[in-house]
Amino acid sequence: MKLDEIKNLIRDIPDFPKPGIIFKDITPILQNPVACETIVSFFCSRLTNNKIDCVAGVESRGFLFGPMIANQLKVPFIPIRKKGKLPYKVFSEKYDLEYGKAEIEVHQDAIISGMNVLIHDDLLATGGTINAAINLVKKLNAKPLALAFIIELSFLNAVEKFNLKNIVSLLKY
Repeated sequence: MKLDEIKNLIRDIPDFPKPGIIFKDITPILQNPVACETIVSFFCSRLTNNKIDCVAGVESRGFLFGPMIANQLKVPFIPIRKKGKLPYKVFSEKYDLEYGKAEIEVHQDAIISGMNVLIHDDLLATGGTINAAINLVKKLNAKPLALAFIIELSFLNAVEKFNLKNIVSLLKY
C-alpha cells in the first residue's frame, strides 16, 4: 500500500478534544490490515540498522503499532502510560500539551540501564509528550536512540527540539 493511500485513511476531526484543535484520527487505519502491515514494515525497514533493544510506546495510540513494531524487531515492548495506570513502582514526568497539562509514567524496572530505546507514538505535534518520554527513558539510564511517528505536524517544528539523528515519520502535514 502506498503512503498516499494510508494518508487518505486518516480523518480530520475538528474541535477535538477542544475548540481549535484538528485531531488526526488514525483509527480507520486499524480497519485495514494491509495499511497496518505497511506501517510496521515502513518503520522496521528504516530502523533495522540501529541497535534497538526495546520499543517504548506512549499511551494511548503508541500502543497500537508499538507492540507490532517491537514484535517485528524481536525486542520487548515497554508501555509508557498516563499517570496512575501502572501497578508497580514508577518514574513520572509532567509535561504541557497543546491543550493542557499531563503526566506519564513508566515502571522503574521496565528498561535495563544502557538499553537503546525506540520511542513510538502516533503523532508528533509540539513535542511535549515525546520530550517527557525521552526524560523517562533517561531516568532509567537508557538511551533514547530513535523516535517513530505515524504523523508529524511538521509546521510546528518539534523535531528541532530533539537532539536525535534518527527520527522517522511516516506522514508529514
